[in-house]
Amino acid sequence: MQQYETVVILTPLLSEEAAKEVNAKFSKILTDNGAEIIQEDNWGLRKLAYPIQKKSTGYYHLTEYKAPGELISKLEVELKRDERVVRFLTIALDKHAVAYNEKKRSGAFNKKPAKTTEEA
Repeated sequence: MQQYETVVILTPLLSEEAAKEVNAKFSKILTDNGAEIIQEDNWGLRKLAYPIQKKSTGYYHLTEYKAPGELISKLEVELKRDERVVRFLTIALDKHAVAYNEKKRSGAFNKKPAKTTEEA
């Protein structure tokens, strides 16, 4: 199974709870079809880089998962059919991106370097 990452931007007209329900719907589609969800990250309401459908903000949600290749087309059809989805992007991760995401999850980038005796 290949590892993927999908970012979904939902319309800002939804409430916070409705946005969570939509994200749960797509997570359920993944798990029901044999995908293993590795991480979900809700970025919340953010400003878009450019207006889309006369909207300047949207709810961002990132999902990282392992799935068979044929599931991606099924997921993207469901994303296209849902009118609450403004944009989405699915990326197949290579070994370097997988290693980077594992380091990010473990908090390796948040650690401050230890001070040497000269700096102290």
